[in-house]
Formats: sequence, C-alpha cells, structure tokens
Amino acid sequence: MYERKIPEDLECGINISMKVLSGKWKPCIIDGINKGIRRPSELHAAIDVAAPRVINMQLRELEAYGLICKKIYPGLPLRVEYYLTELGESTLPIIQALDQWGNENREHVRKIVLQLQE
Repeated sequence: MYERKIPEDLECGINISMKVLSGKWKPCIIDGINKGIRRPSELHAAIDVAAPRVINMQLRELEAYGLICKKIYPGLPLRVEYYLTELGESTLPIIQALDQWGNENREHVRKIVLQLQE
C-alpha cells in the first residue's frame, strides 16, 4: 500500500476542503445532483467529457465522505439514485462561488490557457 512521505495536513480548513472537494468532476457532480440529476447515467450524460469510470469513482468518494447518499430501488432493472446529504448541501455555497468566479473570469482564463498551450 502507498505510504505518503509527507503527512497530510488535516489541521488546515483549506486542506480539508480540498481533500474532500478536489477532483476534476466532484464540484460538477455535486452541482448536478443539486439540480436534480440523480441517476448515474444522467450524470454521465451531463458530464460527457468524463469517463464513466471516473464519474463512478468520484461518486464513491463523495459517498465515503458523506456528501452524497446512494438509494438503491428494488426490482429489475436495478435503479440507483444519488442525493445530497446535509453535509453535501453545506458545500453548495462553495460550489456556487466557484461557478460564479469561473463565469466572471472565463475569457481571461481562456486567453491564458491558449497562451500556455503555444
């Protein structure tokens, strides 16, 4: 098993927040579930640039941290839906602030990204 050379600093609030929310698609998953996208197939369609395997992995991590809960409905075909927990709902102001900042700075960031790719 992998052993970290430098221990994680879980005394810093920013580090704790980043530990839980970092991951390319986690904020998008939380936002999607908040907007009513509940089934894994719907999340895969909404975030179509991400591999389903990655979305599934990040769903498991969000569930492990207690931000989302998974409801499995009995019967066939198997139906699974995800919901935000109270802890997950507490992240919404952060997610919304990230979305607002990104929208307000979209053109600036696009320009810099293009320059860095040259």
